[in-house]
Amino acid sequence: MSAVYSVTQVNSYINNLISKDGLLHSIAVRGELSNVKYNPSGHIYFTLKDDKAAISGVMFAANAYALKIKLKDGMKVTAEGRIGVYERGGVYQIIASEIRAEGSGQLYERFLKLKEELEERGMFDRGYKQEIPRYIRRLGVVTARTGAAVRDIINISLRRDPFLEIILYPAKVQGEGAAGTIAEGIRALDEYGVDTIIVGRGGGSIEDLWAFNEEITAQAVFDCSTPVISAVGHETDFTITDLVADLRAPTPSAAAELAVFDHSDFEEKTAAYRQNLYGAIIDRLKDERIRLENIALRLKTKSPAGRMNERRLRLDGYYDGIINAMGLKLQRYRSRIEIYREKLKGADPQTRLRSGYAFVEGADGKPVKDVTGLHENDTLKLLMKNGKVYADVRKIETEKDDD
Repeated sequence: MSAVYSVTQVNSYINNLISKDGLLHSIAVRGELSNVKYNPSGHIYFTLKDDKAAISGVMFAANAYALKIKLKDGMKVTAEGRIGVYERGGVYQIIASEIRAEGSGQLYERFLKLKEELEERGMFDRGYKQEIPRYIRRLGVVTARTGAAVRDIINISLRRDPFLEIILYPAKVQGEGAAGTIAEGIRALDEYGVDTIIVGRGGGSIEDLWAFNEEITAQAVFDCSTPVISAVGHETDFTITDLVADLRAPTPSAAAELAVFDHSDFEEKTAAYRQNLYGAIIDRLKDERIRLENIALRLKTKSPAGRMNERRLRLDGYYDGIINAMGLKLQRYRSRIEIYREKLKGADPQTRLRSGYAFVEGADGKPVKDVTGLHENDTLKLLMKNGKVYADVRKIETEKDDD
């Protein structure tokens, strides 16, 4: 039975074989880039492919910092370096120390050169950018007669505004002479008098989009008096036209949304605002009605008639109070008079005389209260209930006072 090895041992053995191969230690590989990823660490990961095969690749940060071109999917490059094994993943890859652009890479260098020239001429300056109108009635579109881009622009625009007029200038957007037809379309729609122009096409390689990187296209956009929205390729694609245009849209669909006001959404929002406003008015009317009722009540109490009624009621209260007070006072006086009457009745001499008592007067006509000062044979007058009796004092008996 043959020996059994671990995965680590196998990968390490293969890596050792490859590292000793002189051809693989220093090699240049030509292909098209895909899956390009810039890692925050500074490393660049990519796949290098042709029409039949692909190989993984990496350029470490130390070499990536010196790279003069921006790697993008679709670029044709020559990668120089060595072939190594990523033992942990069990895959071999090219570890690039230098990458040179080929084909589309040369286009990219032309792109950078033109971009620098136009920027120096101020064609990207924000001061030249025009505002995109919020409400438009006529939309101009420069793109291919057929394809997803024109369908998306038309469908989305008419969905947002069914009354919109769309003027399509069918331009050649790829290949020889494409830039000239695009520029002619921009000038034609500008002269026709549309409100906004969308210039664009669907995605593709840098070669496919090159018509939008030509100076003739950029100059037509810059000279256009109508606001221009650029909608070239996908969100990650950037062209010279994007930089010169008044507004860049990431896709043709997004361009239609930016150019055309959404009337259906506006109608829904207006209906909601109307409902909210109606509710607010009803609530305000209720509050004002309550406030007016309170004011009416206050005015009623402060009006002359109201104040007269109030004072009349107050006077009626005073009158009732006086009557009640006088009644109570008269009642107290009556009670007091009755008491005095009873007291007087008890103190009336006639009452005592009728009870069998007599009133005694001396000869001088003064009341005799006790025996002091009386003498025998003094004549006394006794007043009784039905007459007078004259009597002579025959005998005086003095009693000792208890006090």
